[in-house]
Amino acid sequence: MWLWWISIVGDFWFGVTWLLNQVAKLNPIKRVPDLALLKQQFDLPDGNSNLPRLDVFINTVDPINEPMIYTMNSILSILAADYPVDRSATYLSDDGGSIIHYEGLLETAKFAALWVPFCRKHCIEPRAPESYFAVKARPYTGNAPDEFIDDHTRMSREYDEFKMRLDALFTKIPQRSDAYNAQTKDGAKATWMADGTQWPGTWIDPAENHKKGQHAGIVEVMLNHPGNEPQFGVPTSAENPLDFSAVDVRLPMLVYISREKSPGYDHQKKAGAMNVQLRVSALLTNAPFIINFDGDHYVNNSQAFRAAVCFMLDRRDGENTAFVQFPQRFDDVDPTDRYCNHNRVFFDATLLGLNGIQGPSYVGTGCMFRRIAVYGADPPRWRPDDAKIVDNSDKFGKSVSFINSIPLAANQEWSMTLPPALDESVMAELTNVMNCAYEDGTQFGKEVGWVYNIATEDVVTGFRLHRTGWRSMYCRIEPDAFRGTAPINLTERLYQILRWSGGSLEMFFSHCPLLAGRRLNFLQRIAYTNMTAYPISSIFLVFYLLFPIIWIFRVGRPHVTGLDPQRAVLHHRGNSCVPTSNAAHSAEASPSQEGCFIQADGEAGYKQRD
Repeated sequence: MWLWWISIVGDFWFGVTWLLNQVAKLNPIKRVPDLALLKQQFDLPDGNSNLPRLDVFINTVDPINEPMIYTMNSILSILAADYPVDRSATYLSDDGGSIIHYEGLLETAKFAALWVPFCRKHCIEPRAPESYFAVKARPYTGNAPDEFIDDHTRMSREYDEFKMRLDALFTKIPQRSDAYNAQTKDGAKATWMADGTQWPGTWIDPAENHKKGQHAGIVEVMLNHPGNEPQFGVPTSAENPLDFSAVDVRLPMLVYISREKSPGYDHQKKAGAMNVQLRVSALLTNAPFIINFDGDHYVNNSQAFRAAVCFMLDRRDGENTAFVQFPQRFDDVDPTDRYCNHNRVFFDATLLGLNGIQGPSYVGTGCMFRRIAVYGADPPRWRPDDAKIVDNSDKFGKSVSFINSIPLAANQEWSMTLPPALDESVMAELTNVMNCAYEDGTQFGKEVGWVYNIATEDVVTGFRLHRTGWRSMYCRIEPDAFRGTAPINLTERLYQILRWSGGSLEMFFSHCPLLAGRRLNFLQRIAYTNMTAYPISSIFLVFYLLFPIIWIFRVGRPHVTGLDPQRAVLHHRGNSCVPTSNAAHSAEASPSQEGCFIQADGEAGYKQRD
């Protein structure tokens, strides 16, 4: 009986989840950015632009588990994106405090001086060198076809040397540190930088205040903010084999960040790193829009940033848009996609359907945010005209400079503030906002920034914005805006799904969409409920897989031994069929008994006994 009830409840649950899943797809809307109109309205004839400023966040932790070549390719593709160089800044958050990432970023900044002008000169796509050189032939769309072959050959050689320099860091830095340590008398096995100073982050040989989970905060500007006027390169020469005389060689601002870590504090993994980037960038560039990437994703379409800005500046509902989400696409996935890494149903159907309600959910990477929305401000449609964005200083911490930057971020869409000089006062403020104790007593991780204490911090952060009344936009362009790497074995994929499922179920109970406020659209509420409650289906799936086995053990199987091969008669005794001879059957069977028989030709059936 209990098996029957489980099957009934399971069928009912599957029916409910199917209905909930269809709700998100009732009104799919595909919106296409008008890049030509954006260029016409914001790009100036002299080469400058009035597009709003943009801060790009990249997160990485370990140069071994997350190969550094992927992270540096991501940075190169961002630096080479088709966006005004004086209106974008890139921040790399190294949560492990590794000197490998620091010096790798220095090498990347040097190589970018060649790679970025090469991309602009020949209009190549994609602008991540690893992906670009992996494809043997592409149609040429640049303006210098006569020079392309020589430039391509030279750049391929330069990139190979760049990768060799990155690989050499893993042996070069320990050798340099051993040489410096041999000259000191304190016996400490410190990790040394190229300028002869000790690395303030994690040492190769961990020591007190220099190990994972315990090190000082670091902020270093690798590439300064460029000027407003174009700066052209030099013609071909013996020292410079690439002709960049007609190419703007300026590079966007590039910053290295490693937040302070100390024992006794929960650093909240990626969400904590994102909130530190949020505060540091507010003190340096304070762009009104933010876009975040994982370290293994890169810009596949150089127009992607402009496409997202189209939605943010849309005169119809742009000011009420908190974020623009791009679908995730992956390289190195087998043709059959055996582990369902592309997840086409979710990205190409569910998110497209949500685009017709209140917008897609945030999926962790490839997403552009409005800064004041992340700060917890209400959207204009729900905000009184006299309302202040900063209504409580304790909500944002004790940094006066950071608090003063918050209202400025709401007014920088049409203006630009140059980054401050990194003097002692600015560095002191940067150190303060990276401090482990800065968030104590604030609303960071709750109503401000990325949400803490949950595995799916991305979905919950997007849900918090929708719950506040903001909407989001889904943007899919061709070619794909961004691409990344996906799990290539079953173990990694199952672990990823397990983490997502656990986080979704945790969100269902801790941030239940059914109990959200009135600003959350009803259909959006149903869609979030389906996204967070789906792991419950696994319980019934397990029972459905076990039902055949349970049934075999409960009912049993008939068997025949030692009987006349021409005809055998079986009696029911309890739950089993017991074989007897015909004579025994004639003597024992009563007229009311029902017998089970096997005919001579092997055909089985039931026969009512007379």
